[in-house]
Amino acid sequence: MTDAEQIPEPEKPRVVITYCRQCQWLLRAAWMAQELLSTFAEDLGEVALRPGTGGVFRIEYQGELIWERKRDGGFPDVKKLKQIVRDRLDPARDLGHLDRPGAAQDEAGD
Repeated sequence: MTDAEQIPEPEKPRVVITYCRQCQWLLRAAWMAQELLSTFAEDLGEVALRPGTGGVFRIEYQGELIWERKRDGGFPDVKKLKQIVRDRLDPARDLGHLDRPGAAQDEAGD
């Protein structure tokens, strides 16, 4: 089989984090993107940062809104965000220490 005959790999999922540039939430959005890319390095095709205004902070997975700051009562902690993405990407996947009780405190550095 030549390169031209190989079956293309299925497209990997895309996550978009829209953040309020007026609120200076770029670093928060970039940190969350880095956490997702570190955890799901082989499974995600892209994590994009999209600047917005008006206090927006939303996260979409393949076009589906999975987190919205106003709707969901603030920002997601990293544990919760990774679990939401994992549940869509590979529900059977074990996130190790993040799936154990008390992991949110460990992630936050408490």
